[in-house]
Amino acid sequence: MKYGVISTDRLITDLLDWETLYLSGRLHKPVRILQEPTPEIKRAMSLNYMTAIHTALLMLPDVFTEEELYLKIAGLSYVGDFRMIVGEDKNKVANIVGAQLGEFRKLYSPYLKLIKMVSWNEATQTFEQEPGPDAKLHHLNLLPKSLQSHLLKVWNKDGRHRDLEDVLQAIGNDPHCSGFIEEAVASIVWRSSWGQTAKGIITAGLWSAIHYGSKKVIKMLKSLTTTQPSLKT
Repeated sequence: MKYGVISTDRLITDLLDWETLYLSGRLHKPVRILQEPTPEIKRAMSLNYMTAIHTALLMLPDVFTEEELYLKIAGLSYVGDFRMIVGEDKNKVANIVGAQLGEFRKLYSPYLKLIKMVSWNEATQTFEQEPGPDAKLHHLNLLPKSLQSHLLKVWNKDGRHRDLEDVLQAIGNDPHCSGFIEEAVASIVWRSSWGQTAKGIITAGLWSAIHYGSKKVIKMLKSLTTTQPSLKT
């Protein structure tokens, strides 16, 4: 079990805007709520689930399985995390979804019914989303503020200064839209993961951090020789 303390304002800000994708990312997965959240936190959590779906849809093909959707959602907060390169179980996301597939379904089913331009095909047991720039632009306009800001930076790397509306329109029309989304998510997580590591060293001490890190590396090496679990309903 991991624990920490955060102000309500900072929690809500991360849930709504994805400034760090730390707590908002953790809350993309099923969690056990120990105390009933306030109405304000509940609303922020609901929006966090919705924006996770919008983001995942932009990174998925036109036809995809339920498992692929949850893998994409659960993996958002690990995209760009340097600890996934050195020290984390390579099957971590698959393990999370595989062990809690029913919980993911229970958590996200109500929100998927509210999302436009995606539907469930009972015959093929797959989701189908509308292709084309209009559908992509719909999802892009509903992304968290921080993610949109990072998309702006990614698109304007050539030194030009296009405004957000033009950038989202251009990304929606670009065949590499999913790549831009992944790069923007990674830029948020990369910075946050380094910050969390630095805080861990300060809080626990250098030697404790090294000991913890070495255990993570051993776990990662073991995962490299382990087949990813199959996901079953």
